[in-house]
Amino acid sequence: MAEIQSYTINFGPQHPAAHGVLRLILEIEGETIRKADPHIGLLHRATEKLAETKPYNQSIGYMDRLDYVSMMCNEHGYVMAIENLLGIEVPVRAQYIRVMFDEITRILNHLMWLGAHGLDIGAMTMFLYCFREREDLMDCYEAVSGTRMHATYYRPGGVYRDLPDTMPKYSDSKFRSKKQLDRMNLAREGTLLDFIEDFTNRFPGCVDEYETLLTDNRIWKQRTVNIGVVSPDRAMQLGFTGPMLRGSGVEWDLRKKQPYDVYDRLDFDIPVGVNGDCYDRYLVRVEEMRQSNRIVKQCVDWLRDNPGPVMLDDRKIAPPNRIEMKDDMESLIHHFKLFTEGYCVPEGESYAAIEHPKGEFGVYIISDGANKPYRVKIRAAGFAHLSAMSEMVEGHMLADVVAVIGTQDIVFGEVDR
Repeated sequence: MAEIQSYTINFGPQHPAAHGVLRLILEIEGETIRKADPHIGLLHRATEKLAETKPYNQSIGYMDRLDYVSMMCNEHGYVMAIENLLGIEVPVRAQYIRVMFDEITRILNHLMWLGAHGLDIGAMTMFLYCFREREDLMDCYEAVSGTRMHATYYRPGGVYRDLPDTMPKYSDSKFRSKKQLDRMNLAREGTLLDFIEDFTNRFPGCVDEYETLLTDNRIWKQRTVNIGVVSPDRAMQLGFTGPMLRGSGVEWDLRKKQPYDVYDRLDFDIPVGVNGDCYDRYLVRVEEMRQSNRIVKQCVDWLRDNPGPVMLDDRKIAPPNRIEMKDDMESLIHHFKLFTEGYCVPEGESYAAIEHPKGEFGVYIISDGANKPYRVKIRAAGFAHLSAMSEMVEGHMLADVVAVIGTQDIVFGEVDR
């Protein structure tokens, strides 16, 4: 028998399965992992320090770039922390719009995760399926904010503007027949709410397709069952939140346990795993997509029946509307001052946490009474999960490292901040 020697290898950062910029130093003995040392800081973007040098309302765009797969959820945590300090109440319609887009973002995140995780483990088709549905939801982002990713749609006091009455349509092309074009634009004839409602009707069938491909697939189960097992107690000790914690069997969800906005008025369930392995975490996230779809449907029904303001009527915080700004000199000056100097926030400190697709995303702000925060600290969900990487892969094979990185659903924008 040849003597097996232990040696150290680099996994990433250029490896396609090392999502983003993970450099993982693996100590391996043959094919078995003895130790894994994740190195972070390769993407460090100084978000917290940048937020301390700018007026409050100029840092919302930085939040989108943290976890760049869950853009509006990041904004939500930051905006809520500011609202706590200002002591303001957001109009109910704006709260419903926020909850609806939080859940659309959760579906977007889980689709990205499922496509990439599937691709890592060898299920090529998943990636194509998931991106087909992501495309529709990205169009919803674009319809409300003008951009497909970094929306900057949530503002302290509400949201940037109400939901639009029209949806962008596909235009004529020599590669499409008139019949194809009409079919593609069928759901886009009405308002954004009509389009989202059409999506919520179609989406459960799409999730069934994903499950048909993966849930009972022999190869998928061989790659995920009993891989990266974390017990409920250990998951709590390690600071897990979100699907990583619920996959281990702990029923903890901020939307139910510490409800914010209008989550306490909505009907949905918390999916929980049993074994705490990669397969359970997969099942939890797939079921979360179904529950998010339920929430979005309820929000659409409420928003249809209840028009109203989507921004606080406080001229110290909310800008004048575009027509006023272009007609009236006072409003123009006010608009200019608000977006260049911002507003002063009362002294104090605030922590606001939301149930982000990846776990608990919290923003802690200390204000010294100026127009920019004295200190901003972000509690990124993925950071705690990544710190447990070594513990989760010890004793597994090299190929299982890919499955564990996938199941953690880490995005380095928020881990490296």
